[in-house]
Amino acid sequence: MPGEQGLARVSTHSPSQILSVSALIRSVRDLLERRYPLLWVAGEISNFTVAKSGHAYFVLKDEHAQVRCVMFRQRHQLLDWQARDGMQIEAQALVSLYEPRGDFQLNVETMRRAGLGALFEAFLKLRDKLDKEGLFKAETKRALPSLPRAIGVITSREAAALRDVMTTLARRNPSIEVVVFPVQVQGEGAAEKIAAALEIAGRLGGCDVVLLVRGGGSIEDLWAFNEEIVARAIRACPIPVVTGIGHETDFTIADFVADRRAPTPTAAAELVSPERAELLEGISRLTASLALRTRQELQRRMQHVDHLARRLVHPGARLRAQAELLGQLRLRLGQAASRISAEGRWKVVRLLQRAQTGLPNTDRLLATSLQLVARLRAAMHTTLERAGSACARRTANLSHLDPAAVLERGYCVVRDSSGRIVLRSASLAAGDLLDITFAEGAADARVERSR
Repeated sequence: MPGEQGLARVSTHSPSQILSVSALIRSVRDLLERRYPLLWVAGEISNFTVAKSGHAYFVLKDEHAQVRCVMFRQRHQLLDWQARDGMQIEAQALVSLYEPRGDFQLNVETMRRAGLGALFEAFLKLRDKLDKEGLFKAETKRALPSLPRAIGVITSREAAALRDVMTTLARRNPSIEVVVFPVQVQGEGAAEKIAAALEIAGRLGGCDVVLLVRGGGSIEDLWAFNEEIVARAIRACPIPVVTGIGHETDFTIADFVADRRAPTPTAAAELVSPERAELLEGISRLTASLALRTRQELQRRMQHVDHLARRLVHPGARLRAQAELLGQLRLRLGQAASRISAEGRWKVVRLLQRAQTGLPNTDRLLATSLQLVARLRAAMHTTLERAGSACARRTANLSHLDPAAVLERGYCVVRDSSGRIVLRSASLAAGDLLDITFAEGAADARVERSR
């Protein structure tokens, strides 16, 4: 019988060929992992849970079969979306066995929502292209205005994102003007309309910053923000652009190109609108600081003025002080002069006393000196009288030689045209001009003839 033959074959095996359960499972696992390298498997998520360790466990199934899956924490943290039951996905996984239970399972490396493969590839291709062109560079990002006067909002008029933005702006700073540019944000032609709205907002120039927002959705719903025309319109817009598209885990090409990305529309509104209460509080702090600084500066200036006032002396007081000082100096000078004079007199007296012992009779010498002085004065008087008489005689003699005196006696001085005195008539010729000087006045004359 076949069964007996099978038992006979098994019983003929040597003990060394008998495998343990763990060895068998390990051998089968190795065969599976070698036979099926990394591959993509499509199916629906069921029983999705995340353990405390961070590992994700779920079942991937279709209408005919199911398989257990595990996605370890390091891989699960890399997902930018949240998996949940009922989602159709495509998982890249390794076929394996879980040895402790002998369960067939897939070790998932990454996964994506089903049907998004082509879109995701297009997303990556455009992202790499624009990145090489430098549209994502941080140095090209423009700074947001700290106090915007007007904010532009580009979104659908019926979108909840618009209500969230308007509510947030009204709550934080109602004084900011809001300009809405209503556009279609998904579907056919949405990308072109978004690009046109960005061009209009930049051309009008009435806004300080532009918000490009919409609520969450699938990658197909958000695809308008992954179009190249929108990316280039954001970069060409002269006004800073802030994106708030979808949820925090949603990323689009528009987010990479924008000057700033916010995780949600509400966060985008908060990012560009300074809160009025904080501004008022800041103004109050600045006002108090300015008042304090002003008081401190006034106190410092007043102290400086007081210091200068103490140093400042009235001119009259200064003159009186100088007069008092001058009087003191005059008194001290007089006292010093008196002291010096007294000391000098005493010195003279002492010298006279010392000299009297070695000098001749001063009374006799004084009498002799007085006689000599009288004789000298008489001699000088006589000598001066004689000198005066001689001087008078000489003056009389000189007065006879004075040309003016000669002219007074009727004579005159004749000069030719060159100013030389004419001594001889032979030096004159008829027609010569002469200058004749009299005792009083002068006259011009012409020679008629000379003799």
